[in-house]
Amino acid sequence: MAEPAKTDGPLDRAFAIVGHIASQTKAVSVAEIAQALALPLPTAHRLIGNLEERGLLQKALGTKRYVVGNQLVTLSAKVIGAAFRTARRHAVLRAVAGEIGEQCEIGVVRDNVVTYVDSVRVSQPQGLQFNPGEAAPLHCTSTGKIYMSRLPEKAREKLCNALALTKYTDNTVVDRDRLMQVLAETRQRGWAKTNEEFVKGVVGCAVPIVSPDRDLIACLGVSVPVARVSFAELDHFIAPLQKAAALLSETILQADDDHKGDRVE
Repeated sequence: MAEPAKTDGPLDRAFAIVGHIASQTKAVSVAEIAQALALPLPTAHRLIGNLEERGLLQKALGTKRYVVGNQLVTLSAKVIGAAFRTARRHAVLRAVAGEIGEQCEIGVVRDNVVTYVDSVRVSQPQGLQFNPGEAAPLHCTSTGKIYMSRLPEKAREKLCNALALTKYTDNTVVDRDRLMQVLAETRQRGWAKTNEEFVKGVVGCAVPIVSPDRDLIACLGVSVPVARVSFAELDHFIAPLQKAAALLSETILQADDDHKGDRVE
């Protein structure tokens, strides 16, 4: 059934188109977009063309159907990063880092890599440190595993087949069938762990940060030297990480109460 936008302004319609395409699990045609949003077909063509010119939408490879564009993906990651760097949300990150005594970081997925948008360090670095702006692979990080595990099975398999499964350590999972099994286990469990898979001597875990609709926004994770925390002992971090992730989920779409607009650099 068509779901017309609340207003008829061009900007409202453009946002409705972007929102509709972003919510789909496969590429969609102009006709399908027009029908879903109750837009005249010429209007849909014009607006989609404008969005495509600006890199906010793009055609799926070899088709005339549309998916989100690279510029939109980059912008969305920046927006999420800015939202998490407000004083109140950074305080949540600092509190959980203090509770578990390890650096905590928030990561998002952009262009099929994990990008870290905020972090708090509670002691001198002794292991792998993910700082804002740094990137890491999907297949051997906890955040990457969570992202991949939440995809529909066919999309998950397609992404596994498309990724270059680089072997960073002896523990890196590079067999695609085994990776699919790990992702299925991660999906069932709801959180992820890594056992010296990206950097030798470093283990880590992460939990999802979700929207009110249970869509994945980002992940909250920790990476520590195995000499200090064993792979099995990571399980003790999950409960405090989940508690902090729930607080972040509650506040991510809310304005700061103090209205100061302070940003943590």
